[in-house]
Amino acid sequence: MELTEWAYALSESLLSGPLPRRWAHSLGVAKRARSLSPILGDDAELLEAAAVLHDIGYAPAIAVTGFHPLDGARFLRDHEHADDRVVRLVAHHSCALLEAEERGLRHELEGEFSLERPDLVDALLYCDMTTTPDGEQTSPADRIDEIVRRYGPDTIVGRFIQRAAPEIHAASRRVEERLAKVSGSDQPM
Repeated sequence: MELTEWAYALSESLLSGPLPRRWAHSLGVAKRARSLSPILGDDAELLEAAAVLHDIGYAPAIAVTGFHPLDGARFLRDHEHADDRVVRLVAHHSCALLEAEERGLRHELEGEFSLERPDLVDALLYCDMTTTPDGEQTSPADRIDEIVRRYGPDTIVGRFIQRAAPEIHAASRRVEERLAKVSGSDQPM
């Protein structure tokens, strides 16, 4: 089975029943990843697989620590023996180190999973932060605002996402600049 076929099937099996909205979001993030194929080259399939899998750590069947990047990456590594690059992208998606710090889990995350290439980390962050919880396209600013409203500004997630906002915006600009160069235009998407 190809990497993306396996990734979609696994993510669907873990999320679609217990967390249908999270499944819809994951599908939207994967769709966004496909739209970046012009700047990804040989890594397009890798990013799409990581995109559809990025939130599996929320699945009740595999949630252990309550920190979904760590739980998802551990499951992929220990139970699925997944491609190491996919595992690293899931572990570190969307500024996960900052949230790990808020949760007192930074040492565990850093110790178990090294970072993937920065351009791929940026690309997955961009896909996640430009997709609503229902899988629709949005802007990074609106996505950050939605997360703060949903969780509350003084919660772990609310504090983390506000701290991560400058890097989310910077990564999004880097991805949009790469896309603009490929499309031959100077206008960001």
